[in-house]
Amino acid sequence: MDNKTELMKALIEKINLYNYHYYTLDNPIVSDKEYDEVYYALVDLESETGVVLPNSPTQRVGGEILSQFVKRKHEHKLYSLMKVRSFEDLEKWVEEMREFDKNTAFALEYKFDGLQLVLEYNNGEFVNATTRGTGEIGEDVTAQVRTISSVPLKIPYQGRLIVQGEGMMTKRALEIYNRRAEIPLKNTRNGVAGAIRNLDPKETAKRKLDFFCYSIIFCEKRFKTQEDMHNFLKDNGFDVGEFFKICNGLDEIVKNIEKVGNVKSNLQVDIDGMVIKINNVSPREEIGYTNKFPKWARAFKFEAEETSTILEDVIWQVGRSGKVSPIAILEPVELAGATISRATLNNIEDIRKKDVYLHSRVFIRRSNEVIPEVLGLAEKFENSVEIEAPRYCPCCGMSLEKKGPLLFCRNHDGCKEQIVARLTHFVSRGAFDIVGLSEKTISQFYDELGLRHFSDLYSLTKEQLVGLEKFQEKKAENVLVALEKSKNIDFSKFLHGLGISEVGIKTAKDLAKRFKTLEGIKNASFEEILQVDDVGEVIAQNIVDYFKDADNLGEIERLLEVGVSPKHEDAQKSSVLEGFTFVLTGTLPNISRNEMTKIIEENGGKTSSSVSKHTSFVIAGEEAGNKLDKAKMLGIPILTEEEFLSKYIDK
Repeated sequence: MDNKTELMKALIEKINLYNYHYYTLDNPIVSDKEYDEVYYALVDLESETGVVLPNSPTQRVGGEILSQFVKRKHEHKLYSLMKVRSFEDLEKWVEEMREFDKNTAFALEYKFDGLQLVLEYNNGEFVNATTRGTGEIGEDVTAQVRTISSVPLKIPYQGRLIVQGEGMMTKRALEIYNRRAEIPLKNTRNGVAGAIRNLDPKETAKRKLDFFCYSIIFCEKRFKTQEDMHNFLKDNGFDVGEFFKICNGLDEIVKNIEKVGNVKSNLQVDIDGMVIKINNVSPREEIGYTNKFPKWARAFKFEAEETSTILEDVIWQVGRSGKVSPIAILEPVELAGATISRATLNNIEDIRKKDVYLHSRVFIRRSNEVIPEVLGLAEKFENSVEIEAPRYCPCCGMSLEKKGPLLFCRNHDGCKEQIVARLTHFVSRGAFDIVGLSEKTISQFYDELGLRHFSDLYSLTKEQLVGLEKFQEKKAENVLVALEKSKNIDFSKFLHGLGISEVGIKTAKDLAKRFKTLEGIKNASFEEILQVDDVGEVIAQNIVDYFKDADNLGEIERLLEVGVSPKHEDAQKSSVLEGFTFVLTGTLPNISRNEMTKIIEENGGKTSSSVSKHTSFVIAGEEAGNKLDKAKMLGIPILTEEEFLSKYIDK
């Protein structure tokens, strides 16, 4: 018991330190994932031993109060939420709730990851705002909260009302703020906490915060269900978030938690779980509270997307445009179902802003299949050293050119890494689609056949290919057939294959539709290019610069000389889908997704790779995944292949 008591004391000391940095300094030194590991180790020890030390953080609700703010005692104690760690734990809780009320349904909502706030209204007027603080005493942040545009200053309800919700910074607001910030914010939670707890409301306003309301603490009006409360809040002008669902049992709860878990990374707000409450209000007093939690509610936590690890090294990679970018080499760590050993670092100025060092502990984030990103410094050590930008290209040794925060190798025709990257892009599926040519094969061509330019591909012979390692006669013949086939190419794929900076597949299609021919785009002015959908000034200038470059024009001419023939066919047959945007997901039964895209575009519609509020329809096939889930959440109409064709095409 003594050893376990000492271990509990050590865990408490560690958690208190984490809480001080998180709540008081708004500068966390560990991720939520790491905090939870330590916290639940203490919870498990307390459960095992039956001992809860007097200063245990498991008995507390919130954090410390900043001395600079006026303190306000909460009229009604604020509670935290008991977390469940598995669907099995959730099932046990649902069964317990059924014992109190066998007919109750369950309300399911987002668990917002922001800063909890309490707002008071009287006679329809906003009176004050307070942080959660310790749960009994908070900080008066009325002036700061007045700057949040989604906080209604007047509401229809004329009685006294106290509501609870979450101050939030959206991902878009964070992105815009960090573009201008000298010191970027690590994440949205850090952004909102620092904004609300800033003594100058003008600084709060700069972060463009939002407020999402989810609970009524006091109201003279009585409510029968959580759903009634939700609708009351909505009717009084509060933003209640985009997800609220009544579930009739465990299966429905689990199904919806899994759906949200699949799409949470696409949301504009950060959520770290889901909140489940019994819908009926009347049994809640009987079910009761612990010292810290209401027993009639639970929080299901998602797997963490952030953690921290040691930044062991930084390597610099050369891309197809010659841009030299840093890649963080990390001490391997498990995160979001994968072992992470590399992460992006953008550029040297980003490294300086994030204040990260070699051999320091850094925060990293991974969302779904997105490449992990270094967010910022967690902890600096005695052996931590500053990361230096290279002066010379790590591939060819040429002096690097600095352009804003970016570094470039200008050895366009002599730097292997950028040449191989350009050629690999050229032969890729969305460009010239030359089957059988991988990055590894292109590198082999560079080393053994002296391949340097796009046009060099078309001078390859069977004799050259069969002389290479792992190239049998059949493989050589297949590559030559694919090369010949690629000469008759759609103009948009031709443009994409050229590798113009920031011109992706969609932009290439829009450019081809607007300018029709190679001569048309070569002679287009900056202003004319700007008129193309979704083309901004940077992309427009990249296009103009590309077609002014003599080397680029020479290579295009050589491609034409070897028989490459880009053609644009105005494929639009009708305007029946004009103004509609479609998202395709899953495997369609009779038509490939490429063919379906062609049908949509031939009839005046557009396709998009992601679901948003601007999506008109989602066409879903078998094994449709996250996009289908998000469409259902946003209320976007879902069509099968057959429904789409019969309704719009086969008439």
